[in-house]
Amino acid sequence: MNIKISDNIDWVGYVDWTVRDFHGYETARGATYNAYLVRDEKTALIDTVKRPFADALLANVAAVVDLGDVDYVVCNHAEPDHAGALPRVMAAMPHAELVCNKRCAAALARHADTSGWKIRIVDNDAISLGGRTLQFIDTPMVHWPESMFTYLPEDRILFSMDAFGQHYATSQRFDDEVSAAVALDEAKTYYANIVMPYGRQVAAVLDKAAALPIDLIAPSHGIVWRSHVADILAAYRDWSTCRARPKVVVIYDTMWDATGEMARAIHEGASQPGVEAVLIHVRLSNLTRIAAEMLDVAAVAFGSSTLNRGMMPMAAAVLNYLEGLRPANKAGFAFGSYGWGTGGAEAVHGWLESQKWDILREPLRVQYRPTPDVLDECRRAGRLLAERARSATAER
Repeated sequence: MNIKISDNIDWVGYVDWTVRDFHGYETARGATYNAYLVRDEKTALIDTVKRPFADALLANVAAVVDLGDVDYVVCNHAEPDHAGALPRVMAAMPHAELVCNKRCAAALARHADTSGWKIRIVDNDAISLGGRTLQFIDTPMVHWPESMFTYLPEDRILFSMDAFGQHYATSQRFDDEVSAAVALDEAKTYYANIVMPYGRQVAAVLDKAAALPIDLIAPSHGIVWRSHVADILAAYRDWSTCRARPKVVVIYDTMWDATGEMARAIHEGASQPGVEAVLIHVRLSNLTRIAAEMLDVAAVAFGSSTLNRGMMPMAAAVLNYLEGLRPANKAGFAFGSYGWGTGGAEAVHGWLESQKWDILREPLRVQYRPTPDVLDECRRAGRLLAERARSATAER
């Protein structure tokens, strides 16, 4: 499968239709591993694919040019989903130089035997292909230390590595050939689960990108942006600061549904005009979706029943996952039921404090089952979340 991206620029990657787990990231729509071939007086392959799909990549390239005629193989990022095929590629392209930055070369040497490769180290400089230029832009911690972009100024194409990507398998290659809403939702999910901890670095990269005239953004996963370039750049601006919308999330785990009753009452109270209120039972959802919901939420109620003097195991798993992602600028409170001993809501409250979230109230707790009075208090607490969501978004 060879898809024309622009004149003498082809997509030569691999569509992974059946993958559903990407090291814990649930890929409900599959994934792609994008690689691009740029042909000029010299020929450059930009990025490769995951190791099992090396033969498919080489077949795609060979359908366009002789493998011996490839002059450069650019590695924007050393993670194995992009660089796993490099040993096969470098062996099949005997005249090619590997082009990467110093940190990338060091990382690759820890994944494979690179001693026989011809490697050209670049440091924010450029390589001429003849009528075209490959300009390299270091983007450290977006999302690995060695990450970089490759920019083609003559065609105004940014090969953006993992930035602006999505896990989204499709036979189409461009954003205007698929549902733009789906593409942006998958980009949001990808950002939340992969890039969220690096918002400051993303903001710095966006400043660099703003100085470049860009007609196409070609990421390492998903579709190529050509009709919604401004939209995805604006979305990244918002996501890099976890910019809140008027949105509340009530998330919980429950044993005998007492905490579930409380969650539904809080959600009822939060369901106010102009506020999106989302209710999530953690064992009926997944970490990937939960992280995406947390990216742009303003206020959160997190509940857990008490089990063995602590919170429920899957509630703890969610908080452990979110702690690594570090969603910023959030407010909320803890809630939950307990039996003969407390601990669940208190453990959640301690986590909220440790993350320096704005605590809206003391933990809302009930022994065994909530009474009508407790459920009324839950509804009032939900309205408090809605008020915070409206005020937080009005301030921005």
